[in-house]
Amino acid sequence: MTHLLTITRRPPPANAPAVETFPFTVPAIRSLPVLDMSAPVTFFVGENGSGKSTLLEGIAAAAGLPSVGSEDVDRDTTLDAQRRLARALRLSWAQRTARGFFLRAEDFFGYTRRLSRERAELLARLQEIEVEYEGRSSYAKGLAAGPVRTSLAEMEQRYGVNLDANSHGQSFLKLFQARFVPAGLYLLDEPEAPLSPQSQLALLAMMLDMVRQEAQFIVATHSPILLAFPGARIYSFDESPVAAVQYERLEHVSLTREFLASPERFLRHLE
Repeated sequence: MTHLLTITRRPPPANAPAVETFPFTVPAIRSLPVLDMSAPVTFFVGENGSGKSTLLEGIAAAAGLPSVGSEDVDRDTTLDAQRRLARALRLSWAQRTARGFFLRAEDFFGYTRRLSRERAELLARLQEIEVEYEGRSSYAKGLAAGPVRTSLAEMEQRYGVNLDANSHGQSFLKLFQARFVPAGLYLLDEPEAPLSPQSQLALLAMMLDMVRQEAQFIVATHSPILLAFPGARIYSFDESPVAAVQYERLEHVSLTREFLASPERFLRHLE
């Protein structure tokens, strides 16, 4: 099932200043057409600075999705401009969902540190209860420790004993395994960043499984592996205005193929 159907930019108000500020100065945002989002998986692709991540962040703010990061979207000071963009976007829904999340790869490690800190706080609280209830009945101690133990067990069941004990890529995949649920809307910004090619294929498999369970994905990426998702719609932010392109026409794909076929042809220019 597709949840988000279209995205368009609202006309600027009559009293809008003549000189626009970021992010409306980005060409892709300034000339944003109506984007058909009715495919279960939509990719935003383009060079750094082209506006793909900015638009994804604006959509996340407009949709009110929770953030997997150190700060929620509505409180993250680095997203002030994107919240202004959100107010200028019109989102059309087939069926709005409260499930899903927004994830920037750069925020992930702050998120795992936050989980580790919360786990450490729960363990410390259990030790405090042991001291506070020393000499008292096991029933009283169990009653005091019960909510803490439940929170700790739920966290460990969902994320493992310690996300920091895994490699970055393993932690990333564990997060997706824990947080992907059916009928969710997932906005992912460059999720390939910590993933090996093999792990990117694992992510593709997870996405395919979730799409079969009525989930929808919007992903900003540079990865030719992720971009190969069957039936995905791909919007190029290197086009003016933003336009749908075929996988085979993507420069990311053709350049990667050419390099792998003849790396020496490219590397000799580095000497």
